[in-house]
Amino acid sequence: MSECRPIQGVIPVVQTPFTADGDIDEGALVKELAWIKSQQVAGYATGMVSDLLRLEGDERRQLSEIVVDAARTWGLLSVISAGAESTKTAIGRARHAEELGADAIMLNPPVTVTLDDAGLRQYFCNVIDSVRIPVVVQDASGYVGRSIPIALQTELLDRFGDQVYFKPEAQPIGPRLTLLREATDGRARVFEGSGGIALIDSYQRGIVGTMPGSEVCWAIQAMWDALCDGNVDRAYTISGPLSCMLSMQTAIDVYVAVEKHLLQRQGVIDSTATRGPSGFTLDPESTAEIDRLFDRLTMAVGGIGASVAAGQ
Repeated sequence: MSECRPIQGVIPVVQTPFTADGDIDEGALVKELAWIKSQQVAGYATGMVSDLLRLEGDERRQLSEIVVDAARTWGLLSVISAGAESTKTAIGRARHAEELGADAIMLNPPVTVTLDDAGLRQYFCNVIDSVRIPVVVQDASGYVGRSIPIALQTELLDRFGDQVYFKPEAQPIGPRLTLLREATDGRARVFEGSGGIALIDSYQRGIVGTMPGSEVCWAIQAMWDALCDGNVDRAYTISGPLSCMLSMQTAIDVYVAVEKHLLQRQGVIDSTATRGPSGFTLDPESTAEIDRLFDRLTMAVGGIGASVAAGQ
């Protein structure tokens, strides 16, 4: 593998804004990326909550191109999701991201078929072999599919070394993270992937970063900074309202609805439009509770949310 920048820190997964006609709103996306950058995070990622499963092939490439270009312009990291239902498609997406100049790809297994260990091994090895940039192996079983066995993750690390990172989302996250750490003698570089609800516990188990949603990335960055500074009390203060908010988000469509609502509330995007069919719509009472928790989170961080919402 060629020399690459370490992939670490807070790397929010971007939301994909849409116009009233259902097209990707490029202007709103660029505005969102600029706002995320202003929160002092390490970079950008695309992932399941970027509405990737609702994008056509050319739109997914368009999203990748805009995100990588913004990251390169502002000196941030970019991690582009390349997971697909076929190995051929995943390889094509991975190579496209590499050609764009992405710092890494994120690779989840197919979501419409349950693979056995041999099938998972072949899929991951073939895609990782096709590129030279780092690959974040995503266990997306919190949303879809089966979990990736610890033994297989260890095998991938033994084979590909520093080219692979891991983003475990299978429950229970903490104990499985420890199992992976112990199975790899501490070599596995891991990202927290629960949106931040497991960040404190995961940090204490040795992660290198987190990939939360973008809507309150300022709060996640504040938590991360507190943990890095050894200020666990401050991290727990922020974690309280954040965890309550995240506990209301139980599926991809819920994450999308809540994240877009909060991005709109903060003046980052103008529309919460998404593509249907959707399995969830925020009702007034849920919206009110999310807003109350957002206000508490703002106070816990120290007012940053209020200044962000005001465009300061």
